Amino acid sequence: MRRSRRALLIALEIAVPLAALAAWWVWSAGADSFYFPPLADILATFADTWVFERVGSDVVPSLARLAAGFGIAVLAGAALGTALGLSPAARRVAGPVIEFGRAVPPPALLPFGMLVLGVGDTMKIFVIAIVCVWPVLLNTIDGVRGVDPTMLDTARVYGITGPERLRRIVWPSALPQVFAGLRTSLSLALILMVISEMVASTEGIGYFVLESQRSFAIPEMWSGILLLGLLGYLLNAGLALVERRVLRWHRGARASALR
Repeated sequence: MRRSRRALLIALEIAVPLAALAAWWVWSAGADSFYFPPLADILATFADTWVFERVGSDVVPSLARLAAGFGIAVLAGAALGTALGLSPAARRVAGPVIEFGRAVPPPALLPFGMLVLGVGDTMKIFVIAIVCVWPVLLNTIDGVRGVDPTMLDTARVYGITGPERLRRIVWPSALPQVFAGLRTSLSLALILMVISEMVASTEGIGYFVLESQRSFAIPEMWSGILLLGLLGYLLNAGLALVERRVLRWHRGARASALR
């Protein structure tokens, strides 16, 4: 029963996007609007533009900035979140700063970044990192705070302290929350990558989409939008795969608890 249900869900997961594409294909084939070209034209332009031509000049730089900013945010957010989660006093002191930082709208940081860091890759990586750090930080704090006190007391009784306690108790318990923050941060990283390239760049997917719109190259613009959607889907699917592998024990324990 469970296997058939899983097969049905997989079939629906594949069928629904295909049905949406088919509907788009049929609708756009008869559309006469300059701004909504047929899907066949968009796909042909996508193949000509992104399969070989602009991978090195636009896709690779964009993904490199995204990876650098996201990686910095993950490392900083996880390290600082662990420290704050373990220390109520530090958490109380840092609380106002954290609430202020996470309340600043992400696009508002672009003028500051351009003024201080210029319009190069450093500015774009900084903006991605500073925006993506908050979900990781806050979820790590919540995950560390949510560790069962009985487990911590037991570890203390058995003399498990310091790094060993972090590795064996704190981090395994906090990882489900941390991955929730990673999923949110990854979406923000993709958004900030595009915005920063639209505002100040001479390369990248965001720059290409904006320049295509300005020059009325509408099929090219839509092909860039389609590429961003595919990248977002693939990045989230990759992160979900890593999460399933890392948290395999967590799913098993939860399933056992529900029996």
